[in-house]
Amino acid sequence: MPAPQRHPTMADVAERAGVSPSTVSRTLRGLSSVSPEVRARVETAARELNFAVSRQAASLVTGKTGRVAVLVPMLNSWFIGSALDSLGPVLRTAGMDLVVYVVPDMTERAVFFDRLPARRNADALLVFTFDLSDEESARLDSLGMPVVYVSQYAEGRPSVYIDDVAGARRGTQHLLNLGHRRIAFAQTVGPAGFTFSSRERLTGYQQALTEAGIPLDDDLVVAAPVGDERLVTQAVGDLLSLREPPTAIFAEQDEHATSIVSTLRRAGVEVPGRMSVIGFDDHQIAKWWDLSTIAQSPADIGHAAGELVCSLMNDPDAEQSRHIVLPTHLIPRGTTAPPFQAEAQPTGDGSAERGTHG
Repeated sequence: MPAPQRHPTMADVAERAGVSPSTVSRTLRGLSSVSPEVRARVETAARELNFAVSRQAASLVTGKTGRVAVLVPMLNSWFIGSALDSLGPVLRTAGMDLVVYVVPDMTERAVFFDRLPARRNADALLVFTFDLSDEESARLDSLGMPVVYVSQYAEGRPSVYIDDVAGARRGTQHLLNLGHRRIAFAQTVGPAGFTFSSRERLTGYQQALTEAGIPLDDDLVVAAPVGDERLVTQAVGDLLSLREPPTAIFAEQDEHATSIVSTLRRAGVEVPGRMSVIGFDDHQIAKWWDLSTIAQSPADIGHAAGELVCSLMNDPDAEQSRHIVLPTHLIPRGTTAPPFQAEAQPTGDGSAERGTHG
């Protein structure tokens, strides 16, 4: 009976590649401290010996899991899906696996922060689009691993995000430049703690109006959940029934904006003839609807977040409060135009209304 075949070890790979076992370990874990020439030799030796690293064994030796955890409120989101699509390849190149924790409501969120499963299952954590309490932030600080905040600013902590305030100011200024003065703002509504930059975008809208000398009007700010046709219709109806209705609506998300455009057109309100509408994100749906929008790139955000978390894991002395702010830009399309100008109506004696002639 033949003797059982011995599995190759890290020492075998080191001997064939002419390096130390620790260099083999660093190479196969994807650390950047290994030169390209040494990395090539180690990888060639490992292939020739059919050597595969046991994740569990490596964890026992290094204290590392080789995984990065992601905390998200949902997966059926265009933004989160696009960001994860670009994050994954960055982590794979670094030899890291991805673990995703989905906490769609406050109950599951409380369980996550109570148990903190990422502590034993990952070497770093990415937190997407959450409004964290001081207690929750402190819990994450206690993990003893890099924690990067994505699509949000976190004071004193590494973050990757866009400037939502500046983006919303840019969108509002676009409408002001077209001549609009009655501009509404449509917020989305979600569970407490999952506002998706809503407050910052409202702030940017308000700042642009104030800088233009236009008084803020609470009646022009409406809210409805994305996808709830009844409540979106009600919100649009509230705006149209105002004594002085708006001539433009800034929706904080593109999906919200397209629902508003659809509602307006069903009501016989031409877009942009009678009402201009602009969104935020440059979601794929914005192109299909020819929707003016403020564009951001979730793919760039995911890529930048991946590079940042890898750099923090590889260099414990790296700057722990680094902020990466990615740009937004205006994309004017077919849903914004100058405000409608009513034609002068003839009076009973055949002359035009006062003000139409000198």
